[in-house]
Amino acid sequence: MSHPHPELKAPPTLPRNGLRVVALGGLGEVGRNMAVLEHRGKLLIIDCGVLFPEEHQPGVDVILPDFSFLQGRWQDVVGVVLTHGHEDHIGGVPYLLRERGDIPVVGSRLTLAFISAKLKEHRIKPRTTQVAEGDRLNLGPFDCEFVAVNHSIPDGLAVMVRTSAGSVLHTGDFKMDQFPLDDRITDLRAFARLGEEGVDLFMVDSTNAEVPGFTTAEKDLGPAIDTVFRTAPGRIVVSSFASHVHRIQQVLDAAAAHKRKVAFVGRSMVRNMKIAQDLGYLKVPRGLVVDAKALDDLPPTKVTLVCTGSQGEPMAALSRMANRDHQIHVGEGDTVLLASSLIPGNENAVSRIINGLTRWGAKVVHQGNAKVHVSGHASAGELVYCYNIIQPRNVMPVHGEWRHLRANADLAIATGMHPDNVVVVDDGMVVDLVDGRVKVTGKVRAGYVYVSAGAVGDVTEDELRDRLTLSQQGTVTVVALVDADSGKLTEPPDFLARGLGTDEKMFDAAIPAIEKALADAASQGIGDPHELEQRIARAVSQWAFRKHRRNPLVVPVVIEA
Repeated sequence: MSHPHPELKAPPTLPRNGLRVVALGGLGEVGRNMAVLEHRGKLLIIDCGVLFPEEHQPGVDVILPDFSFLQGRWQDVVGVVLTHGHEDHIGGVPYLLRERGDIPVVGSRLTLAFISAKLKEHRIKPRTTQVAEGDRLNLGPFDCEFVAVNHSIPDGLAVMVRTSAGSVLHTGDFKMDQFPLDDRITDLRAFARLGEEGVDLFMVDSTNAEVPGFTTAEKDLGPAIDTVFRTAPGRIVVSSFASHVHRIQQVLDAAAAHKRKVAFVGRSMVRNMKIAQDLGYLKVPRGLVVDAKALDDLPPTKVTLVCTGSQGEPMAALSRMANRDHQIHVGEGDTVLLASSLIPGNENAVSRIINGLTRWGAKVVHQGNAKVHVSGHASAGELVYCYNIIQPRNVMPVHGEWRHLRANADLAIATGMHPDNVVVVDDGMVVDLVDGRVKVTGKVRAGYVYVSAGAVGDVTEDELRDRLTLSQQGTVTVVALVDADSGKLTEPPDFLARGLGTDEKMFDAAIPAIEKALADAASQGIGDPHELEQRIARAVSQWAFRKHRRNPLVVPVVIEA
């Protein structure tokens, strides 16, 4: 099994008979999925998603893949294939199309409807090509065939990419529910047919690779959801992904059966459910869905609200309800149903929301205390089935944290794959398929790109560190009047502290440290105000840590007197 090599450099030129695969996101993390395939000088992108920020990334809206690998080569991109309509696979497309607006966007009917609506908000009109399972499409030197896969959103597709260097089968996100709500199963007959033809590289969803057995069928949630609707004494608030059409269908069916009206809350939820309904993916009984304002006139036992925020996202409707920052006040008698999975890394945020809602008197039903969610991803049993059916020549686990990727690689090896033919790699690692063998040949930049207040890439890691310091350690501004000739203080400095919970006078004890720093600078002939500011900042930081074990952000201001 190939492992990452930290000493890797930029990759060599790709041989003419080679196929290069570079994941710019989605490996070592759950989100911002993006793979770039290179062959005969052309590039094909599969998915372009976002990652949602964690607590240690304050003020960040979303995190994008790093497109720097594509800089200077935008004209070589023949298309972006979208496997399905979840944010972690399509959320980065608006930012991709800012770089080159006419890249063909390829996807299924629902996926294109979701991305087109999102792009409209960004004022971008994409060039789209709609495909369905069984279709074949040539994009430059890449011959793409699309295969139906079952996932927690309708219309998911796997893609088989045939090139003169070999073929790649990319599953997208998938599972093998044998009783899907939309009767559209993962097409194992097609997988078997492609296996017979020969799959040189199998790129497989790893999200659930650690989970033994088989993923529960969506329909098995029916009884638990029905129990909530049968027993809830007042309003029901359901929180889900804004794209989880299957789960929301189950909620609508339960609401109709128990004679409740439903209102969608939150812009993305309202938008996506209207699209799903218009295209026939969401079947809504007449008169069931009403405007949220109409609920005020109904008794609580007739009310269901469906909103976003099941991952604890701070700006989503459910978080704001938990913080009493929403026009809908959740409290005594209300039942809140968290109807989606917990994305790794969001546990604390979700726990905070459950506590917040419980504190106001609501009963919270979630996957920890009821069977109200199943995963959208194949468990180990299903993955092993795929390896045995397809019998690929090489395997590259994708989509998941390190433990998921490694678990998936172990499954492939357990079915008889040679460890040398299984590559476990990180974002930015370059995997070349030449003469039927895969090899890690280099590394390209694939860091996080932060979107903050709508601006892309303005926030650096240093800026994030400053934000974290501000939130955890506080800040102190030091205003120092310095004599331009002698380099000495002309009067004691002013200190303005925030978030330190201490008297600003405590910093008076730091004045000797500042005087020493200025004296050292003067003895070295340094009088540049900017350099003096750096030295003062360092002196105050070291003093604060030594004396008080605090690491505040120090903002020095030197005024020449």
